[in-house]
Amino acid sequence: MEKFIGIIPARYQSSRFPGKPLALIGKKTMIQRVYEQATQAIDTVYVATDDERIQTSVESFGGKAIMTDANLPNGTARCLQAAEKCSSDATVIVNIQGDEPFINPQQIKALIKLFDNQSVNIATQIKLITDSHDLFNPNIPKVVVNKRMEAIYFSRSPIPYLRNYPQNEWLSKHQFFKHIGLYAYRYDTLKKIAILPSSPNELAESLEQLRWIDHGYTIQTGITEYETIGIDTPEDLQKIPKEWL
Repeated sequence: MEKFIGIIPARYQSSRFPGKPLALIGKKTMIQRVYEQATQAIDTVYVATDDERIQTSVESFGGKAIMTDANLPNGTARCLQAAEKCSSDATVIVNIQGDEPFINPQQIKALIKLFDNQSVNIATQIKLITDSHDLFNPNIPKVVVNKRMEAIYFSRSPIPYLRNYPQNEWLSKHQFFKHIGLYAYRYDTLKKIAILPSSPNELAESLEQLRWIDHGYTIQTGITEYETIGIDTPEDLQKIPKEWL
């Protein structure tokens, strides 16, 4: 039987929003809101941080935090180090974004459900694109999947390219998917992908998941209807509906 743990990578430094995990949203910090949502889906959750201020904040509301190396290259490596430090017997690690304070627990549960299939080693979620702005926005990664719902490629460009139709008709002629940045990995697989060297496609698109595909790993996807508000800048806090607070 699988055992899951959730890891929430949370760095203090951010070029666009320093101290973001500790930003107040209503009466709670962002990291507390993420943690509380995650623990509705997974029994054991840790915040993986490189800053004692975040650790202190998490422990003050009763959460679990693990200090990780400040020089780790990405959230995947931070997840691995946290999993190693917590000495858990977990078989699957769920990587939960630390800047999505209203993530729906059902979304996490659906991701976990994909591991009922023993052949799944890496899983993530995708969502149908219904707005042309999202389709052509390079900040929203798109993904192409095969008939087994495995990711073939991720891109900041709209893919596939519909050569026989004008762009204003693309959404009516084909199903396009955007990537939702929620991941889960079997622990043994996480150990391997966290130390992979960069790949040409990853560097071209600046999308880490392409590194895994380039090295032969399969990423299983599941379609979700949920999409939360990600907080990238202080201005994004003003976009949160008041009824959510």
